[in-house]
Amino acid sequence: MRADATRIDRFYRAPRGRAASAMALRRLTALWPEAKGLDMLGYGFAGPYLEPFREQARRTVCFMPAEQGAVGWPEEGGSLTALGEEARTPFPDALFDRIVLAHALEEAGSVQRLLREMWRVLAPEGRMVIVAAHRAGAWAWTDATPFGHGRPFSKGQLSTLLGDALFEPVAWARALYAPPWNWACGEKTAGGFEAVGERVWPGFGGLILVEAVKHVGAIRPGGAGATARNRLEGAAAPALSNRDTSTARGANHRQPE
Repeated sequence: MRADATRIDRFYRAPRGRAASAMALRRLTALWPEAKGLDMLGYGFAGPYLEPFREQARRTVCFMPAEQGAVGWPEEGGSLTALGEEARTPFPDALFDRIVLAHALEEAGSVQRLLREMWRVLAPEGRMVIVAAHRAGAWAWTDATPFGHGRPFSKGQLSTLLGDALFEPVAWARALYAPPWNWACGEKTAGGFEAVGERVWPGFGGLILVEAVKHVGAIRPGGAGATARNRLEGAAAPALSNRDTSTARGANHRQPE
């Protein structure tokens, strides 16, 4: 059973949640410095990770599975939140240019079905980032935060899952080196842990992030283009917006088997 959305919401309003989103967003916004004209989906409990892009993107939607429940997002203005079945979203094929998954895979009933649903709604050459609890990180060892519920992941596990779902992992990072205690998650304290952790114990961040690309036509998992960078940094070539891809999205489009 998934962690309740109201509990996750309380977490992100507290110091530990603010530290988690801030450290992950350092990576995500370096990778995607802007989202002007793009259509973006957040799946799971992804509102904190969509917030920097909301004013730029042409469309942002935060989808929450019914097993988790939902809270309104954003706090001001009209709601951009949708609620529905875990692996059957109400969106048409190839609608989104970018997808962010957070609090999504760890408690999914079927990770494979969920990833294939994300493949369906992502545009050809679209990009998806997964923010997940890292198996080797301290945050997966305690159930005092949402990252301690469900299954944490290693890089190898995520690589296999993404490849099986016809995604190509292209960039990796770890974040959140502060221990999962309130005193360690103040703004300055968490930043200090992050700076030290990246240099001293880079493999033990509490979160693992992976960017993956949806290829259509020739799928090349494990090929020369699949060599992963060690960090999510620098600007990646964006997927095109829907208004520019009507022809491309109709060509060579196939469902994963």
